[in-house]
Amino acid sequence: MKSRIFPLLIVLVALVGVIAGPGTWAAAAQTPPATTPPPATGHTPAPAQAPAGDANKAEADESVTTLKKTVTEVRVVFTVTDRHGHYIKDLKRDNFRVLDDQKPAELRSFRSETDLPLQVGLLVDASNSVRDRFKFEQDAAIEFLNSVIPPGNDKAFVVGCDATPEVTQDLTDSTEHLSTGVRMLRAGGGTAMYDALYYACRDKLLKQEQTGPVRRAIILLSDGEDNLSHVTREEAIEMAARAEVIVYTISTNISGMKGSGDKVLERIADATGGRAFFPFQMREMSDAFLSIQEELRSQYAVAYKPADFVADGRYRTIQIMSQDKGLKVRTRKGYYAPKQ
Repeated sequence: MKSRIFPLLIVLVALVGVIAGPGTWAAAAQTPPATTPPPATGHTPAPAQAPAGDANKAEADESVTTLKKTVTEVRVVFTVTDRHGHYIKDLKRDNFRVLDDQKPAELRSFRSETDLPLQVGLLVDASNSVRDRFKFEQDAAIEFLNSVIPPGNDKAFVVGCDATPEVTQDLTDSTEHLSTGVRMLRAGGGTAMYDALYYACRDKLLKQEQTGPVRRAIILLSDGEDNLSHVTREEAIEMAARAEVIVYTISTNISGMKGSGDKVLERIADATGGRAFFPFQMREMSDAFLSIQEELRSQYAVAYKPADFVADGRYRTIQIMSQDKGLKVRTRKGYYAPKQ
């Protein structure tokens, strides 16, 4: 008599998380756009082969049932200011409502993010166009890093936006090493700003192994002009969204009038939930760095469950609205769902 085969229930639980500061999608490191900046990184490992015995067993047992359960939680960091641009730090969860893809989302947690560890990338335009004020920019950047990266949990890295992205200091909490990294930058050559932003988001932040929740930010110091990049502006913005990075831009244009490059910097900052600063006088650059430092310590974070979520790799929009019409909420515009 044949042996009776009892049904086997296999429950696969896929945990999906979109985390602006505390973490990243488990499947966020998807294939980048067809055109990617140098240097190329990594290779695709061959898929693991199941043992022949296991395959035969699966084929023989037709009673196997597979259930899939998706647990979705999106986490977003945001900033709130009043009409005068002052940061509001004492709000509660009842002050906000969240729309995910234009549908109300279920709020699961809310907290003030004042002490969450930071991972900050400083991208400095080292092209010929900034040669006459490069020393001042270096001094302002070093002052910022000394203030915002105390020894401990916070870390930063330095990348030069020259013809190719040049890492002069990798992630560290040593302000001495970071200062040396900034001093190593040399002005000259063309500008591959989009490549540098793309590279910093993908290779330095998205692929960074996390041991706990963090907030990711990039400070881009440039005139916004790009003449050598392999990727486009929108591809760089998309990679920042995948890496869940907020980008703050500081214009090095001191002409007194906003140029085409300044509009590029505004687009990058607005799309990622950051701010664009235009210090038309050199002494105002230190003020811009101070404002960024204050904002990084004046943020909130919400976790919510989207309605009608589908893990299809599609871009989904985020809107966080304050019940007080006099307050302005600034956050990233959306995220990419993982693709199963």
